[in-house]
Amino acid sequence: MSNALDINDGNFEAEVVNSSELTIVDFWAPWCGPCRKLGPVLEEIAQDFEGKIKIVKLNTDENLKTAKEYSVSGLPTLLIFKEGKPVERLVGLMPKTSIITNIEKHL
Repeated sequence: MSNALDINDGNFEAEVVNSSELTIVDFWAPWCGPCRKLGPVLEEIAQDFEGKIKIVKLNTDENLKTAKEYSVSGLPTLLIFKEGKPVERLVGLMPKTSIITNIEKHL
């Protein structure tokens, strides 16, 4: 079962900007190999931090408006939102430990 919620341009504000939880947005695309490798890592992190963070996924091919609004140019890009504002940007495939370190800075 997936712990990451698929979102789109239409519900981005409700799910991310208006969320009181620390929210990690995974900007990805189906053709992106590193994005596909990152998916299972994010699922593990979602389980490890269940109840503390929210992880959502946004397909940039289908949701260009939001990707452009947040200047996403490389994939995968993780944006960490705290109180509705982006506080951290992680670009490219990185180890689980690095992602966790960046999440914990904002908890």
